[in-house]
Amino acid sequence: MNTEKIIPRSEYPRPDRVRKDWLCLNGRWDFAFDEEGKGISEGWMNKASLDTQINVPFVYQCELSGINDDRHSDYIWYHRTFTIPDSFEGKSVFLHFGAVDYKAKVWINGRYIGEHEGGYSPFSFDITYNVADRGAVYDLTVCCEDKLSTERPRGKQSYRPEPFECWYTPSSGIWQSVWLEATGMKYIDEVRITPDVDNYCFKVEAKLSEVPKNGHLKIDVSFRGKFVTALDIAVNTARVDTVICFPHNNLTREGFIYWGPGAGNLYDVDLTLSENGLDIDSLSTYFGMRKIRCEGGRIYINNVLLYQRLILDQGYWPDGLLTAPSDEALKKDIELTLKFGYNGARKHQKFEDPRYLYWADRMGLLVWEELPSAYQFNDTMMSNCFRDMQDAIKRDYNHPCIITWVPMNESWGIYHVKTSRKEQDFTDALYFMIHALDNTRIVSTNDGWEQSETDIVTVHDYASFTKDLRCEYESSDGILSGAPNGHRTIVCDDYDLSGKPILMTEYGGIALAKDKHGSNWGYGGAESDEEKFFERFEDITIGFKNCDYFCGYCYTQLTDVFQEVNGLLDMDRNPKVDIERVRSINLRKK
Repeated sequence: MNTEKIIPRSEYPRPDRVRKDWLCLNGRWDFAFDEEGKGISEGWMNKASLDTQINVPFVYQCELSGINDDRHSDYIWYHRTFTIPDSFEGKSVFLHFGAVDYKAKVWINGRYIGEHEGGYSPFSFDITYNVADRGAVYDLTVCCEDKLSTERPRGKQSYRPEPFECWYTPSSGIWQSVWLEATGMKYIDEVRITPDVDNYCFKVEAKLSEVPKNGHLKIDVSFRGKFVTALDIAVNTARVDTVICFPHNNLTREGFIYWGPGAGNLYDVDLTLSENGLDIDSLSTYFGMRKIRCEGGRIYINNVLLYQRLILDQGYWPDGLLTAPSDEALKKDIELTLKFGYNGARKHQKFEDPRYLYWADRMGLLVWEELPSAYQFNDTMMSNCFRDMQDAIKRDYNHPCIITWVPMNESWGIYHVKTSRKEQDFTDALYFMIHALDNTRIVSTNDGWEQSETDIVTVHDYASFTKDLRCEYESSDGILSGAPNGHRTIVCDDYDLSGKPILMTEYGGIALAKDKHGSNWGYGGAESDEEKFFERFEDITIGFKNCDYFCGYCYTQLTDVFQEVNGLLDMDRNPKVDIERVRSINLRKK
């Protein structure tokens, strides 16, 4: 369907699990503030309309929503009508939300459907029997609750009514796409694909809604439109696990083509479920043959040494906040990242839009995905973090671009982790939980300092010039035993992280004087002009490159973000400094 010109963000929301029958529900919805929290008691779920309108999937605090109101309201309401397409006849119907911040309750025709908690993860409802009359017009109502709570993973959204320092305008309510989708009455519920580079094969795990009679699951694999292999499996249980080896008639020695930096080589996979010889459901996905591992203090991708040149990317837009104005905008950010000479992005404090991950898969950009921080340590905060981390792994497991999970950043919310056994147990539990759910990726448990159990050691240091670096940088032992940034030790008490790869994962943050006014800021003051910027950028970047024990670096940052004006681009994605000069420094050996 082509609705691009009339509906915002109308591209298919989950390109790693595509179905042909779907209906985008973005666009104009009724909207109302409920600052007194009286909507449920007054029965707003039964209203035929609300008092204003909003442009979904943009939050009311941003310009693209059509409201652009920076007030805080604990409760907000949405309403729209929809009809079921004829193509959905005889099928199961699902209502999908890409992300709603923070709690969502959903009604159809005033009947309660369900709820979800967690501001960065997707959720769905089987509404088949709520929309049985295909000719009817249905009322869809959503109540969102988004309090300024520090127990919730909120990332860079301010927990005050106003932005401050490096925390920005909150994003309340629906901020990713909403859509309907049809499946078979018995259907493929989940699919995970795990590449095995060393054994020239990949594992497919499929979960079915129920076991079909005389069921079969057919798996067709192709590469850039050319057939690779196929398998037809008799289905006797609701879980199907199979290993598929690559045929030996391919052009490469291994029988497959690697996915890696700058090489977005993707295998397409079509799954078809049948019952009694008739096809009843289908789903399309993809994967990349990619392996990431740590060994001997180094990081390897596809068994080849990997040096990471990362950029910190917070994924904010001036007119959409956390929501990109278009799919093209997400793609453009990756194109600009590559033009600057970076081979990866650390997506900071955000589970990014799946469309970004799709383009990163397609263009061969490495991605670190990071759990948005909560800022108050207690049992509720821990439970929220465990839940959201699990949700992210479930959503994004099949994306080859993701090579690192980052559950914590700079001890935010775990302020005593250096010495507190309870907080260390929490971070260790996150580390082991992530590996239990996904043992194909690296974990940076508390990125920046005060690290407990972790796969890699990461350092944050905003020293302006190489001459400002402390003596700890003379050796990896100095890094592990000291506080190279001058105020935080890199390792928690009673942990030995020797022999692990070390990376500089935040540095730079250089602002220009022309941008530094009012509350705007950058690290280490501001440079008067572009030449002064490059004196500093080149000196400190090459300085960290010359630390032979470093396995890579991450520069802060890709774009300005509101009052934080230390981007290589402004918020409108205009270059502030010469792209080719940045690229040449990044690609220089030492």
